[in-house]
Amino acid sequence: MNTHVPPGWPPGVPPARMLGWEDRAIGWLLDHCPPDYRRYAGWRKNPVALAWLAQRHLAGQVAVMRQAYREARVELGDVVSPEALAEILTALEAEGLRLVAAQRSAALVHEAMRGREFIPRL
Repeated sequence: MNTHVPPGWPPGVPPARMLGWEDRAIGWLLDHCPPDYRRYAGWRKNPVALAWLAQRHLAGQVAVMRQAYREARVELGDVVSPEALAEILTALEAEGLRLVAAQRSAALVHEAMRGREFIPRL
């Protein structure tokens, strides 16, 4: 059994095709979607659809973070202190990086759920 995980695989999710990997992946995906998504049984029954949707949700969040970062100086520059603005920009950048990493992880989970096997490179 291939237990290799590619760079960017979500932490805490076992390698694809290991016992229990899909349940852990579903939990991880739901953690990266709005909380209300947990109310719909269809996402758990159709995890490939959940992975597909999670990617789109994360892509939307990445786009919003990028837009907020671009607009923060203009929109907030005259209502917060320069120190606060620097802190806000740092937080936006950190959150944007976290979201980009999560988006990559969701894409890898989606690929694994669609049957892709990840092979280690030399």
